[in-house]
This record gives sequence, structure tokens and C-alpha cells, in this order.
Amino acid sequence: MAGPGWAPPRLDGFILTERLGSGTYATVYKAYGKKDTREVVAVKCVSKKSLNKASVENLLTEIEILKAIRHPHIVELKDFQWDNDNIYLIMEFCAGGDLSRFIRTRRILPEKVARIFLQQLASALQFLNGRNISHLDLKPQNILLSSLEKPHLKLAEALFGQPPFASKSFTELEEKIRSNRVIELPTRPQLSRNCRDLLQRLLERDPDKRISFKDFFGHPFVDLEHMPSGRSLEQATALVVEAVKKDQEGNFSAALSLYCKALDYFVPALHYEVDARRKEAIKAKVGQYVSRAEELKALVNSSNRALLQQGTCARDLLKEMARDKPRLIAALEVASMAMAKEEEGQDDGDALDLYQQSLGELLLLLAAEPTGRRRELLHAEIQTLMGRAEYLKEQIKMKETRWEAESMDKDGLSESVRSSCTLQ
Repeated sequence: MAGPGWAPPRLDGFILTERLGSGTYATVYKAYGKKDTREVVAVKCVSKKSLNKASVENLLTEIEILKAIRHPHIVELKDFQWDNDNIYLIMEFCAGGDLSRFIRTRRILPEKVARIFLQQLASALQFLNGRNISHLDLKPQNILLSSLEKPHLKLAEALFGQPPFASKSFTELEEKIRSNRVIELPTRPQLSRNCRDLLQRLLERDPDKRISFKDFFGHPFVDLEHMPSGRSLEQATALVVEAVKKDQEGNFSAALSLYCKALDYFVPALHYEVDARRKEAIKAKVGQYVSRAEELKALVNSSNRALLQQGTCARDLLKEMARDKPRLIAALEVASMAMAKEEEGQDDGDALDLYQQSLGELLLLLAAEPTGRRRELLHAEIQTLMGRAEYLKEQIKMKETRWEAESMDKDGLSESVRSSCTLQ
């Protein structure tokens, strides 16, 4: 609240109360509608004296854009008015304050909280991008939380509690931005492979090498397909129905894959659900499906080992025929290391990395391989390795899903991640 002698401007239909913040051109107030509903809004008061011709045009463009768009993660412009002194933008009120303050009070945020924030932000950006609109001032101070009881949205800086180019002066900031030094991510907190990959691709200085909007929206860490929503439970249930059907038919591999895909939607459904009893019912179902998936995994593993052994002769023949191709021999050796890692069962992530490394090289070699027996064997080997890699991806995802479902109640920040944040 302001000191003695301060008074907010008068606005038809609203009672302006406390000042929420101010900038060079505008001051934002909390306000109540005078109607029976007593709706709470935020009123952005822009002084006409502070505006030149370009500023007026920018403000009119902002009003035009905000009046035309509606999205759950973009703050809503409800109306606008003007008088001799000010232009008033009547906005949706966000009681949780801005993301910058939210990060400062918590210092750092868990990765799973960051991911849900990022999904909500990406959803808003994708909506704007599809309408050829750029925000141009995207920062934590311009991202609002609709409440503190259910806070969730997130930018990648927030993982470490500081921005990537934190500096004590503008001179130091400019030097860091212009530098060619590789940006090294802090080693703590430990991040998942997908999260670290996205951060590094976003922090690429060369805009031609930096991740594109299309690749950003499709990145596995952003994963908008599995963003918590009202449809998450419906999508999970539909996949479970298919999984049960395949299970009953004895197609255990297909059933396992469908159970894993269903679990990808069950965790967002848990995040979205706010009713405690329904949440517990969903968690109980998740536990059942994870248990069945584990049983199917044992059956599928046994079958896969038999298939891999059957392919040993063809694999040995391919190695024999590749004596004049050192790159092919090396790639096949990496594949053998991946299989050995998988057999150990210690770290599926390491095995998956080796499979992907091998496949990247083998696919290049296949493209250059002339028609013949060696090409046929190489093609068959690649299909086998792709199957193993996809299987491991599903197992890693299932472990993450089970861990996240079990830890839902242990982390207050992730307890209820409904659509509770809006992008200003």
C-alpha cells in the first residue's frame, strides 16, 4: 500500500485499492467490480503523458491482440477504458504474484515442477506462434501465478535459482553474452538427460544453431502431448482398455507397450486432479497397472532374449562380411556393448545411449550400402536394435512414472498442478 496522501485514480464500475506494481509507463492496481459479483481484477493504468506516438501505437496493438485471444495460460484482457489522463486495461487478477518472486522465495525448484511450468508456458507460446505473435519480453517478472495455493508454471532458469548470464553490471552481462565460451550448466541439482539437452539447445548463442520453435514444441522434455489437462484421464483409460484387450489375447509385447503409454497419461491426470478421493482412486489404478506391466516385462524379456540369441548367427555373419568396413565393425561393437549393458540390468539409460549411438552410425552406413546380402543383414540388425531401444525407452519411462506417482504426496509443490498460472 502507498503512504499517506496517496490515492488511486477513479474508474467507472470499479473500486481501485492497493497498488500491485509500477513501471516506466504504467501502474497496476488491484480492483473490485461495483456489481453484485464484486469481481476481483487488476487494472493497468497507463499515463497518457508518458506516451509518444510510437508508444500509443504499441499500446493499441497490445489491446487489439489481447482482446482477440483467449488461452488458459495467457492473462485475459477483460475490457479497457480511458479518460483525460489515463488509459485503463482491466485484466484478469493473478493472486500468486509473478514467477520471479516465486523463484526467489524458494531459491530453486524441482525439475518436475519446472517441467509442468514449462509445459504451460510452451502451450501459451505455441498458441501465440500459431497466430504469428511474438511476446518480445519473456521473463519471470512477466509470468504471473493465478494463486499460491496451487502454484505452477516454469522457466528453465528457475532450476538453478539464477539466470544463465547472471552479472553484477551491464558491462559484465554484455561480455558474457558476447563471449564464445561454452555455457556450462551447474552440476547441482542433477538434471535428467532430456532437461539438460533442452537447456543446452536453448542457450546456443548462434541463432542459426539454436533450437527452432518447431523442435522446441516437439522436444521430449516439453512433451506437450502429456501436459496435465482434463483429457489426460480419458486418454489413459482408452489406452488401458486396449492394453487389457492385447493382454487377454496373449500379445504381451503390445500389451506392455500400451500399459506404458497409458502410464504416460496417468501421471498428468494425477497432477490435474484436485479431488483427494478421485486422486487416490487414480493412484490405486496406477499401482495395479504398474504391477501388471512388471509381470509382462518379465515375460517379454524372456522372449526377447530368445530372439536375440536366434539372431546371433546372422549378427556374426554380418561382422564377418564387414571386415573391410572398420566403421561398420566399430558400430556393431557399440551395439554389442549395449546388449551387454542391457543384460546386466544395472542402468537402462546407459544401454539406451549405446543403442542410439550405434544406430546413428549404422543408419548412415545403411544409406551408403549397395544392394546385396550384407545390406539385407544390416537392415535386419538395425530393426532389431531399434526394437531394443524403443523397449528400453518404455522401461525408463515406466520407472519414472512409477517413481513420480509414488512421490506425489512427498512434494507439496507437485501436489496439485492444475491450470493455475497465466502468461502476461
